[in-house]
Amino acid sequence: MARLILFNKPYGVLSQFTDRGTAGSPRPTLSTFIDVPGVYPAGRLDFDSEGLLLLTDDGRLQARIADPKFKLPKTYLVQVEGEPDEQALDRLRKGVSLKDGMTRPALAERIPDPDLWPRDPPIRVRKAIPDCWIRLAITEGRNRQVRRMTAAVGYPTLRLVRWSIGDWSISGLAPGQWQAVAA
Repeated sequence: MARLILFNKPYGVLSQFTDRGTAGSPRPTLSTFIDVPGVYPAGRLDFDSEGLLLLTDDGRLQARIADPKFKLPKTYLVQVEGEPDEQALDRLRKGVSLKDGMTRPALAERIPDPDLWPRDPPIRVRKAIPDCWIRLAITEGRNRQVRRMTAAVGYPTLRLVRWSIGDWSISGLAPGQWQAVAA
């Protein structure tokens, strides 16, 4: 039976088990939090993003989760600079033109400020520029896609938390916690 782990990845953690990057002090990796042999991430979550990362020991399950052809929705809570109007949200809903082509249509809506853990370090706040939260669900996984989509409609991302992938979510998991679930 396949193993599946739900991990609430903190800000500033690499979505891999080793840091083969910069010289100097190593950055935190999955091995800082998860000591389970034989599991690997199903997809990625950027160093400066937080939230749900799924890990499994089953290659077919890993492909089903990560491959865009399966159109598994990934839902993000996104704090953006500014206050998007309906026109900007409609652009996200219809798909946005990026350098690597049009995105698939997304689900996009403004939401009240979610009850999340504080981010360390906190986001940059500018008194003269408001911010707000949107829920954005996509069925692709291009490099830094959500950040590029919000910027393309004029609202740069300040904080990005992946809340769910398909039916799996981080509800009840604090940053750095993980839980094994039935695949």
